[in-house]
Amino acid sequence: DLFHVRNEDHHPENGTLLGFWLYLMSDCLIFACLFAVYGVLGRSYAAGPSGADLFDLPLVAMNTSLLLLSSITYGFAMLEMQRKRMGGVLLWLGITGLLGLGFIGLELYEFAHLLHEGAGPQRSAFLSSFFALVGTHGLHVSFGIIWLVVLMVQLPKHGFTAANRRRLMCLSMFWHFLDVVWIGVFTFVYLMGSMA
Repeated sequence: DLFHVRNEDHHPENGTLLGFWLYLMSDCLIFACLFAVYGVLGRSYAAGPSGADLFDLPLVAMNTSLLLLSSITYGFAMLEMQRKRMGGVLLWLGITGLLGLGFIGLELYEFAHLLHEGAGPQRSAFLSSFFALVGTHGLHVSFGIIWLVVLMVQLPKHGFTAANRRRLMCLSMFWHFLDVVWIGVFTFVYLMGSMA
């Protein structure tokens, strides 16, 4: 039969992981563009405040610690998945999510403080590029937390199926990618910006 479709799996092995790597590379380009914009506009203060005037480095260092620690706890969740321990996976994913929420909470606090000081994105090109870069990263972390919660609901229902293991692996790559991006933000935006 010419039009008969056989019920076979036409997806290549590890196709999802390859596709997810391609997505991460496209995300990398987005962040590269945002870093480039910040690099060009990061000293355009329009007679307004600079990073040295605005940034609270101890707060940002605490925020950085939360995100980096969440990467470690996600690693523990992956180790528990390899041992097929559902309780351990859910515990470490829960801790990772809480650390991620702490990161987002501190970032929102920082943004609210800047807005209260009159240092919103419309104040200068520096602040526009700052809010675009840091805000985009924060949105990615928020999406990662939602994804994490969805997995925490799926895992007890369906167990360590191949699809769930693959989803955990993809989220792991996404979460660690966000850590690497944040290290760039912390260094390039906050540390160097505080010295300006």
